[in-house]
Amino acid sequence: MSEAPFHAALADAPPGVVPVWVKSGSTRLRIASWKTGEKGTVLLLPGRTECIEKYGRAAGDLIRRGYSVVTIDWRGQGLADRALPDRMAGHVDDFAEYQEDLDALLAEAERSGLPKPWFMMAHSMGGCIALRALQRGVPVKAAVFSAPMWGISMAAWLRPVAQVITALAVPLGLGHRYAPGSGSENYLLQVPFEGNVLTTDREMWRYMRAQVEAAAELGLGGPSLAWLRAALKECGALAALPAPAVPAICALGTAEKVVDVAPVHLRMAGWASGQLDLYPGAEHEIMMEGPSVRTRFFDRAASLFDAHR
Repeated sequence: MSEAPFHAALADAPPGVVPVWVKSGSTRLRIASWKTGEKGTVLLLPGRTECIEKYGRAAGDLIRRGYSVVTIDWRGQGLADRALPDRMAGHVDDFAEYQEDLDALLAEAERSGLPKPWFMMAHSMGGCIALRALQRGVPVKAAVFSAPMWGISMAAWLRPVAQVITALAVPLGLGHRYAPGSGSENYLLQVPFEGNVLTTDREMWRYMRAQVEAAAELGLGGPSLAWLRAALKECGALAALPAPAVPAICALGTAEKVVDVAPVHLRMAGWASGQLDLYPGAEHEIMMEGPSVRTRFFDRAASLFDAHR
């Protein structure tokens, strides 16, 4: 186990972070933890394109509510190993690879003695990974989701086209190519604040954008065709499974434009111990919205975690 780099100033993170390199098979991942709260530990699972630094302020929000935090750079993003020569292409062949990464996170949390019980907080693609983890019995007491990717947002007519294209691309050796409509540029650097689909809060937009401007190695572009194929397959497989018997809250902005909201509403309607929490006017990044939204989100998460300690 060796120390990994961490951009503390860009993250605006609380003190006490321990960033380390770990291995998931032959893939090197970066994991960071804050062993500073005694109530338990929150496994903070980022979305696609994201890096540990993006959750520096979120770690502070959880620590102030009494929880330790551990988070990860998934393979193919942040400072973790990337599978393709084009580092800007987000790529995996199968979402099972992310479960291997999550197992590495759990092993590191155990090795470093992070306090139990453990809880899960997952955003976007992290929500897809988290739901699969709950289905296979990962030992957490409760889970909080932020705009989980339980479906890929696209026009109805495009869905069968995407399935055909991605199914053909991989056998033809084209799985490394970018999915249609995407490319190598990071979204935060590609669009202005006005009209973005991530947040309505200018300061949090500035915070996220400043990280990839100052440290280009943290950024990521669009997904590969293989990633899209794997994501569609995983979302379809998860939709066929019953809700896990884990208490959960799912936060969703009413202005969500990144993930498909229909599977979220359907899943939460059938989750006996789950609650759908709607945020009027909020966009995709609930944890990166303005102060009132973020306070509400972290207060409700801590209340759920407190109730299941």
